[in-house]
Amino acid sequence: MPVLSYSIKADDLTSKNYLSGVPRGMRMLRLPESYAGKGGQMMDHFMILAVLLPVGICYTSYSQQDVFPVTYLNVSKDLDLQRLLVEWDVVKPAHDAELAMSFEIQVHRADEATTVWTEFHNVTLDKLGKPLHWTWDSDIPLECMSHAVRIRSKAEASKIWSNWSLWETVPGLDTSNRSEPQIFPKEKVLAEGSDITLCCIGGKGQIIKKFSVYPTVYQTIDVFNHTNSQVRLLTVKNLSHDMGSNIHFYCRAEDRRLHQAAFFVGKPPDTPKDFSCHTQDMKKVNCTWTEGETYLYGRNSPQYTLSKTSSPKVALCKAGCFEQCSCSWDIGQQRIWNVTVTVENPLGKRTATDVFDVNHRMYPTAPSQVWEDCTDREIILYWNYQNNEMELFCQTEVIQPDGKVELHNSSMAGSKHVTVRGLQPDTEYTARVRCGAAKHFWKWSEWSPALTTRTKERTPSGKLDIWREITPVLGGRNVTLFWKQTPSFQANGKIVSYEVTWEKIEDGSKPERISLSSVYNSTRIFIDNHSYRISIMAKNNANFSLPSVLIISRATDNSTEELKEGQVNGTDGGIFISWEPRSIYDSYIIDWCNFPRLQPCDLQWKRFGPNTSSAVISSAAFVPGVRYKFCIYGSVANRASLLEKKIGYLRERPPHLDPIVRKVDLTYNSVTLSWDSYLTNDSETGFVRGYHVYVSPVQGNCSLKGSKKHILSDGSELCKYTIENPEEKEYTVKHLMPNTKYKIAVKAFTGGGETPIAYFRYIDTPHNLNILYFVFLVVIVPTLVAAICHWKMKWVKECCCPVIPSPNKSKVLSFKEFKIDSEKVLKISDCLPDVLAMDSDAEAQKLHPVTGSSLSSTPTEDKIEGHNSFWIYPSENVVRDVPPTPTSQTHTSFENFAYSSSLEAESDLYRIPETLEAGKTNHAVMLYQPQCYLDIFHEDAASTTREIPERKNNLRYISQTDVHCLGEKL
Repeated sequence: MPVLSYSIKADDLTSKNYLSGVPRGMRMLRLPESYAGKGGQMMDHFMILAVLLPVGICYTSYSQQDVFPVTYLNVSKDLDLQRLLVEWDVVKPAHDAELAMSFEIQVHRADEATTVWTEFHNVTLDKLGKPLHWTWDSDIPLECMSHAVRIRSKAEASKIWSNWSLWETVPGLDTSNRSEPQIFPKEKVLAEGSDITLCCIGGKGQIIKKFSVYPTVYQTIDVFNHTNSQVRLLTVKNLSHDMGSNIHFYCRAEDRRLHQAAFFVGKPPDTPKDFSCHTQDMKKVNCTWTEGETYLYGRNSPQYTLSKTSSPKVALCKAGCFEQCSCSWDIGQQRIWNVTVTVENPLGKRTATDVFDVNHRMYPTAPSQVWEDCTDREIILYWNYQNNEMELFCQTEVIQPDGKVELHNSSMAGSKHVTVRGLQPDTEYTARVRCGAAKHFWKWSEWSPALTTRTKERTPSGKLDIWREITPVLGGRNVTLFWKQTPSFQANGKIVSYEVTWEKIEDGSKPERISLSSVYNSTRIFIDNHSYRISIMAKNNANFSLPSVLIISRATDNSTEELKEGQVNGTDGGIFISWEPRSIYDSYIIDWCNFPRLQPCDLQWKRFGPNTSSAVISSAAFVPGVRYKFCIYGSVANRASLLEKKIGYLRERPPHLDPIVRKVDLTYNSVTLSWDSYLTNDSETGFVRGYHVYVSPVQGNCSLKGSKKHILSDGSELCKYTIENPEEKEYTVKHLMPNTKYKIAVKAFTGGGETPIAYFRYIDTPHNLNILYFVFLVVIVPTLVAAICHWKMKWVKECCCPVIPSPNKSKVLSFKEFKIDSEKVLKISDCLPDVLAMDSDAEAQKLHPVTGSSLSSTPTEDKIEGHNSFWIYPSENVVRDVPPTPTSQTHTSFENFAYSSSLEAESDLYRIPETLEAGKTNHAVMLYQPQCYLDIFHEDAASTTREIPERKNNLRYISQTDVHCLGEKL
């Protein structure tokens, strides 16, 4: 029956879409052609709906569930890989609908309360209906305990999960009936740096007591299963071959029997390094590579296979590895190769590939039978090689004595010799040869065995450097000759002897000659006082060198004047020496002794050009504290003259000895130290630059003026004085304290300083006598004087401070005749002086005399302190204590000028009356009062009364009542 394909659209149906759940394949129906026609269109619609409606309802009701449970589940295990293999399936409609499904898979271990693994697996089903697969790698051996898996599913478009499938269990060996403990996994190779978990399963009904690992340095985690004491787990972290390639596990059960398992720790193989292939004879190909370290040996060591890349199963050769891995095979007619080397061990596999053309991989064998032919300047090398059919290009390596390497290429391809030029005579060289393909050069061959050869000798080049030391002796001079090879001198062979020749210059006598062995570098000859020409030559097996000439002048030509030695200083690199250059010399020579305190002293010398005037002399023999002497010579025409002498130190040291203080002069505030001259000689360790004087009181610190503080190692403080003149031999320390004990020391110092103070000298300053004198004069003497004065107070008072009577209190003034104002007036006739003393007769003659009978007196002359004085006494009728003179004489009397009339005018207070008449009853009234202190003893007193006013300050009053006392004192 013909079938009509008919399509129904959703719009043609009722408002409810019954076909929404019908699969697309079920929406196309094939109807008989008899149903087609215009008249039957309506009938066709109802028939289609009647057929499709039940199908759509069924499909729609099923698809609305969106749940496709697992209908099949199978779990197995791969013990080698320690892996679970899971297989399952769902209902066929899900495959038919090609649904995108999600599956939740859970792994559970026996005796564990929680799920050990959960994973979601997404997959799109296909119509083939193949089961689904999933694998899971266990972190513990699957033998240790049973594992169970379950799965549930859902469509990705749905949120509803199906029910879980039943647990599918894979039993472990913990359920076995074995009688002995077992360790899992079994022995295997473990990768370095990985972790491993093992388990020990006890026999049936046994409990595992201990599970351990050796070496014990590993970090372990021991898990004891309390729900199943038959199983015990042990995890080892970060395995390393440094702790041993083997690791051992030990398990002990209740029966105390020990069970063990061994494992190997290593690394997967590295990719073969430097893998390349070559040929040496165009018959065989040899491939080489470098083996990597895996730390695995024996049956676990790496296995190498070399094969064509196109045929990996077919091995071309069997590789062997010693210092280097290699494998070779016959190449036949094939020229282009593509080969692969495979290295494999239990932990992995690596490969390396090389593609090459044999013609371009020529690696010749090393040349053989190398020999030479040499002269003094060149070497010719010859060689052979095995394969003479190949055209080779060769290279020669020549190693110089200083280690420098030179390469020389052969002049043409196929040549079997090379000439090496520009070599040094009598010099040892090492040479070797290698070759490479002249066409398609790829790599040099290995070097041939090294050949060592020596060039021939040649005449020495250059001259010896010679010098001399002259010592005058009786009848002539001893000349010690020295020689050495300079950098410009080339022996060009082995020096076998030295030829020394000397001859007199003046008379041309026959030369004298001696030959010395090469072991000598000096000799001594005797010459007279004439000039001599000396020459020295070196000789090798080829010939003599050019002569080195030295002229020794006549003995009388050398000046006997002693040169003053100058001082030089050491530097970091040696001893610096300078000299005054002279234009007449073509060179300068400095000589010195390396060991000046020994004999022989190892004389050394050094030459300098004409434009040099300073140099630093250095020597490994120079040591600090040793004095070195340097002689500077100027040389012209091989004749040397001494110019200057120098002495110096590489570095000065402190002096060995201290100055010896011979004399100490003390005062109450100073000390003068005197010491001997410091002896300087060649044994001194430095130049004495001066002296230090140290002073300090024994008690307390020092603070003397002009000094500097110096602190000793023990913390005590000294005063330090510096004397910078080494010729000074005396020093005075001032400002000391009297009656104090001091310690002193004198030290010499050099450019290297001074030695520590070993001992002090102690002094005691005396008392200050000046202070005692001063105290005696200021305190003792005044005290004695005061005591005496106090003892003779009355006498002192009478002598030094006489009482001066007051005229107003005198009884003479008791009269009442005259008064002026409130004062009584005294008549001069009623008050005559008791005595008047004159210093000299001349002075007395200058005064105006006073005459009168009533004034007769007796003079008495006396000496008073070098003056001629006159004592004039009154007349006898006057009652006196002093007895009158025996003879009555007429004397000249003078008025006592201590009183003057107040009645006179003030302009003439000292006027003297002309005469005094005796016997007159009516005397002229002369009124006086005390005025001036008139000094009549002075030699220069005035001669007239008119001069009295000018001398009034020199007048001296003499008491009437104290004349006798005054006379006694005077």
